[in-house]
Amino acid sequence: MLKLVRLALTAAILTAIAVRLRRTSTARMPDKQPEPPVKRPARSSRMGLVWAVIAAIVAVTLAAALIPTEAQQAAAAGWRAYETEQAALTAELERQDTPTGPPVTPGPVPADVPTWPPVEIPDPNCSPARRPVTVRPIDPQVERAVDGQWRRIERWLKANAPKTYETLGEPGKARTIAVAESQMGVDFPDDLRASLLRHNGSRGRSVFGFWFDGAETLSIREIRDVWRWFCSWERTDVGTDPSIEYWNGRMIPFLYFGERDSEDMEYAVVDSAGGAVGWDDTISGMGPRLPSSYALLRAVADALDQGKEIDGWRPAVKRGVLRWDNVEGGNP
Repeated sequence: MLKLVRLALTAAILTAIAVRLRRTSTARMPDKQPEPPVKRPARSSRMGLVWAVIAAIVAVTLAAALIPTEAQQAAAAGWRAYETEQAALTAELERQDTPTGPPVTPGPVPADVPTWPPVEIPDPNCSPARRPVTVRPIDPQVERAVDGQWRRIERWLKANAPKTYETLGEPGKARTIAVAESQMGVDFPDDLRASLLRHNGSRGRSVFGFWFDGAETLSIREIRDVWRWFCSWERTDVGTDPSIEYWNGRMIPFLYFGERDSEDMEYAVVDSAGGAVGWDDTISGMGPRLPSSYALLRAVADALDQGKEIDGWRPAVKRGVLRWDNVEGGNP
């Protein structure tokens, strides 16, 4: 339509220019023998006629532009039909979702009612009560044990896999851990806190990447953010055993299997109730695999020092980077 309006204006301007040029050329013609006077319309009348013609051209062009074509009429009719169909579908869905009876208050579950499949209830661990930020002391014996295992790992990495050694994070802060505990409503076990105070996460693949072809150690803030993310969309609880759930708010995610191509859980977690470490092996689901994060740390140190395997994986070094080879299937 805009093109048609421009065309009409251009035609009007060209007509006006043509009239002006004609008058100018007539005025410059050489003198001729006088002719009998002829009664001509006044100049103002001639200009009015010219502008009337121009206005008529513009009006005709605009009218043609405003008249919809058959294709435009068909498109408009199709769109109106689509809107009517969508409105009817929305009304039907709303009618189905609207309760038609009085509200039902759930009562106690009789003892003879089967407990499987489990009944889903809101996960209270994902809605913790407010608590003050408190820096709790760590058992000195636990802290010494954790530091001892980290020294074993650090010495081996320096000598054999220096590039992996460079990925170890800087020491964390006790108050940052206390803030995360306050916001998540859980207490980090002492061995996990001691490990975070030694190395606050990792940059890229960490020393714990013996599963799923690599893993990253989460920092304190990343632990809190991942916990919030899971609780934001998985807020139901299906019982007292978190091992049968995809997610439970009492869990503390601390390892991320970044290259895992699966719909199963992509994080290893520490259970704040007891400290057990678990991950999804893609076969039997999420469940505890080791009694604590210290046990995991020691297993890695033993594997590096003594060449032992962990869950079917043995350490290897390629170009200064720690890798884990599958004992049965070779390189991952």
